[in-house]
Order: sequence, then C-alpha cells, then structure tokens
Amino acid sequence: MGRPRERARYHAAMSEPTSNQRTPAPTDDGSPAADRAAPDPLPPGKLAPELLARLIETRLPPEVRLGPRIGEDACAIEVAAGTLVAATDPITLTGSGVGAHAVVVNANDVAVTGARPRWFLACVLLPEGSTASEAQALFAGMRRALDEVGAVLVGGHTEVTGAVRQPLVVGQMLGMAEERTVPTGGLRPGDAVVQVGPAPVEGAAVLAEVLPSERLATVSDDSLDVARSALEAPGISVVEPALAAARAGAAALHDPTEGGLSAGLHEMADASGVALTLEPDRIAWFDPGVALCAAAGLDPWGTLASGTLLAGFAPDRLEAALRDLARAGHDAIVIGRAEAGSGVLLADGTPLPRHDRDELSRL
Repeated sequence: MGRPRERARYHAAMSEPTSNQRTPAPTDDGSPAADRAAPDPLPPGKLAPELLARLIETRLPPEVRLGPRIGEDACAIEVAAGTLVAATDPITLTGSGVGAHAVVVNANDVAVTGARPRWFLACVLLPEGSTASEAQALFAGMRRALDEVGAVLVGGHTEVTGAVRQPLVVGQMLGMAEERTVPTGGLRPGDAVVQVGPAPVEGAAVLAEVLPSERLATVSDDSLDVARSALEAPGISVVEPALAAARAGAAALHDPTEGGLSAGLHEMADASGVALTLEPDRIAWFDPGVALCAAAGLDPWGTLASGTLLAGFAPDRLEAALRDLARAGHDAIVIGRAEAGSGVLLADGTPLPRHDRDELSRL
C-alpha cells in the first residue's frame, strides 16, 4: 500500500474532470445514475443491528468458541493453554482520562466472559498540537487503570495526526478463561436477570462536564460533585463483580454501554433468543445521572451505562449467587425474568423502547 500522502494525491487526481470522462450510465428508468438520490448517511453511534449482523456474518474455524454476534462484547478462541478471550473498543465520547477509560471499558468486555483481563494493546491517536506532557498524562492514567484491573500494556501504536480533533484510544484487551466462557446470549426461559451497580454512572460523568451552566440550574451542587467524580466513585469497572458472578454460575453476563440499560437488555434478549419482563421499580438508578438526564431532556434508560453489570442466573443458582455477590461487596438485585418470546417488556406489558443510539448523541 502507498503512503498516505501518495494516496491523497491519487484520490485528488481521480476527482478532477478529464476530457474523456463518460456520462454516467443510465438507470433502469433511463435517468443518469448521478441523478439518483444519495443514500442516507448512517447516524452517529452503534450501527443498526440488522446492518451489523450482515457485516459480521462469517464462517468461523472450529477453534473460535465465541465469534462476532450482536450483543457479544468479546471473542473466545481455543488455544493450547485454554481459551483466549479478546475484546476491542475505541473511546470517542469522552476526552479527559481517555487512556484510563479505554483500559476499563475493554477490561469490562473481557471480564463479562468470565476471563481475567491480562494483556492490553492501545492505538493512541493524538491531535496536532498535543504536547509531550499531555501524552505522558494519558499514559500515566492508562497505567494506573491497568494496575487496578491487574493487566499490563504489551503493545500498540502512537502517533500525532490531523485526522482526529481530540485524543482517541482504540484499546484491545486479552485474557485467559480458566474454565468456561460466559456469553451474553446464555439466558433461558425462567432465568432471573440481575443488575449489579446503578445506571447511568458514565452518562452522569459526561453530562456533568458537557452541559452548559444554564441547563445545570435544576441539579443540586451535591449531585454535580458526585457526578463529576463518578468515573472514580462509584466507578465504571465491572471486572470484579463480573468475575464473581461467573464464579457463582452466571448463565449470561453483559455490560451495557452505549444506548444504556435499554440497549443492554435488548442485546441480552436478542442474543439469547428470549423475551425479558422487567420490574421497573427495582431498577438501581444512579440518582445524579437521573437528575442530569432530566436537566438535559434525555432518557436515563438510553444513556451511557458503563459501571452496570447485567447477569442471568438459573432459578436453582439464584439465591446462592446473590449471597456470594453480597459477600464480595457487590450490591445485586433481581430486576426481571427471561421468558419464551422476544423483546423487552415492563411488568405492565409496555415495551421498553430500544435506544440503539445513545441519548448523549442528541446533545
């Protein structure tokens, strides 16, 4: 492949009109192709599930135990030493602490398979004008986060580029599953759906930073203070509760992120081929996040929910699992049940709206 500058010249040349350019071929109705309406651009956020399913459809070799599927956060590959679990995610919605954020988000995706995160790679793109001290701060935050989850930086790529306007970190976390891997789509009719950790913690932290002061007038100073430090306390890591839930026999695990609890619950239901019926009064809400969503006119159901874990347990494992999680210091509550069917319903039969785009994208 050519160097980027050479490719740019090539594309520029190809865009200039020449004397031998042909008229666009006519369409079936006789009109030139250039007259056809341009396709609608994709909206920001996650791709629509129907499109994504077509894009990731592939034939997998036998060593791939868990491949690309809607709702699954990581892959699992059988190797000689066991099962290698890998996950990758970019951090694009937050700028401060982006290195640490990339570690935690990717560690979460590995941990919800039941594997301990161990090795991290990072592609770090810095905007033009970045300083050495800013790069050092980004990597210092990354290393602190790696220490907290018990992983190490083993490789990656770093450059300054005009292609980005703020630091962008694309992380990849790997880990080894000691025994089994836990999928997102492991729910069966009759299983309980358990929530560990309130929502929306990450959304609260972002809103506290980006909302203009006039829109924060209805939010108390105490709530703002809690929200501004929410990435540290209560934090957005679900590594330890996910591993504890896996040890307790979880049939399914998922960490909702973009699209909030709504997207996460729909992803679990779709991946499992079941319907979920929820008790909305039992949802654990992060009060500062709810207050900030109200100030911004956003739905907390669809707002960034990193820091929350969704787990599924068979009825015969549920009570013991709740006790194990409590002993480990993780507040867990049953919020619903899996049933035959599809979709996500509230207890009164009302469908839970699906937020495929995060509410923050509306700001």
